[in-house]
Amino acid sequence: MGDSINTIEPFVPPTSVTLLSKYLRQWEVNLVITRKRVTKHGDFRALHEGGHQITVNEMPNPYRFLITTLHEIAHLVAYKNFGRTIKPHGKEWKTTYKKIMLPFLTPNIFPEALLEILQSHFRNPKASSDADFKLVMALNKFDPVNKKNYIFELERGEVFEIHNGRRFIRGKKRVKRYECREVDTLRIYLFSPHAQVIKIE
Repeated sequence: MGDSINTIEPFVPPTSVTLLSKYLRQWEVNLVITRKRVTKHGDFRALHEGGHQITVNEMPNPYRFLITTLHEIAHLVAYKNFGRTIKPHGKEWKTTYKKIMLPFLTPNIFPEALLEILQSHFRNPKASSDADFKLVMALNKFDPVNKKNYIFELERGEVFEIHNGRRFIRGKKRVKRYECREVDTLRIYLFSPHAQVIKIE
């Protein structure tokens, strides 16, 4: 577990290292830091041979990295305590996640502005932090500065590009997401309002 502790230390808030190290040792966390994946920040897998693996994307935002790591540790702990038949983000996971996150929810680790939103989020944590608009926007303030726009900032009919170069036209808003038509295929896709894209002038 020493390797996991040394590996993770540069990515998290310095004041969280002692408690996080305790968690890594306590639950014998097999942690792998990987390159950024577009579809997820991290994951937990129970291996066939009886072990497990947690992967977390390398990311420059220490608060998002810490939250993601604890999210995945909660999957491990819930799996150990309740077995493999539980729902991935069911009541067992939520209870576990809240319990292991609580000691971190202090101004010693998180800035006050972010702490207030986190406390609200953890009353009933969602399957992904990306599903909580307020939390995403608060966390994004601690990302490196970039020239991207949020989908909700674009006007209807404006063209934008995503990470892989595909281009879309922003359409109407549904209940929570925006309909966007891909320029090349004319297919409709749904985008979260906080998705970051490059506006094409």
